[in-house]
Amino acid sequence: MSRGWQTGRVSSQESRPEGQESPFRIEPTGRDEAPQFVLPMVVQLERADPPGRTDALETAARSVLLMLSDPRSTGDGEWAEAVRLWQDARIRKVVRRARGAEWRRAEALPGITVTGKSAQVRVFPPVPLDGWPKDLARLQVSGTELEDPQPPGEPAPGAPVLWMSPEVTLTAGKAMAQAGHGAQLAWWDQSDAEREAWRAAGFPLSVRIAEPERWRTLVTSGLPVVRDAGFTEIAPSDTVVAEGHRGFGAHQ
Repeated sequence: MSRGWQTGRVSSQESRPEGQESPFRIEPTGRDEAPQFVLPMVVQLERADPPGRTDALETAARSVLLMLSDPRSTGDGEWAEAVRLWQDARIRKVVRRARGAEWRRAEALPGITVTGKSAQVRVFPPVPLDGWPKDLARLQVSGTELEDPQPPGEPAPGAPVLWMSPEVTLTAGKAMAQAGHGAQLAWWDQSDAEREAWRAAGFPLSVRIAEPERWRTLVTSGLPVVRDAGFTEIAPSDTVVAEGHRGFGAHQ
């Protein structure tokens, strides 16, 4: 039986204890009654030099992990309360795009910028759904259509893989948010030692689209599965499976 997790609540930013309501599930839960927050993410998208799609997805996934593991997001850190409130409700991530002066204004706001091979993504502390900072609220959600300049190749050996569904078509922005969900599930499903080893290694990971036959095996394997609620682009669907995240430290 797969662990199908959708937007929802956990007791803290550190872990999701067994027996609690799943944070990623399609049916309504008490989490829908909690104040709703969103994790803003902004991808730099210059006209002349857009990033590759896969690198943007992987960079977005790492940005979520860096937000979750940042000291400001835990304990008595300055972002900790916002992170807790976000994880006490439906867990939402929204990716917007920025270029030029828009990107510079976004970088001036509190957050973390993550640089990939060709992509830059800035992640911000969670905000209420209707409480976006004006310099982020004015940014566009649409228009994040990206392509890979060449096939991404095999996943990096020894690192977690976030397998994307071959059965749904997502814009790059939506896919980046889904990759972030998958990374968050992998984080929650690790022990403290595994998390520390992954963090110390720089959060290596790969994002790939699974072949149809492999996908059917993955979603029934017991690995963490992201099930999108269908609020935006697609009908309720399985979108991401996180593989190879357990025992990460043993492979380093």
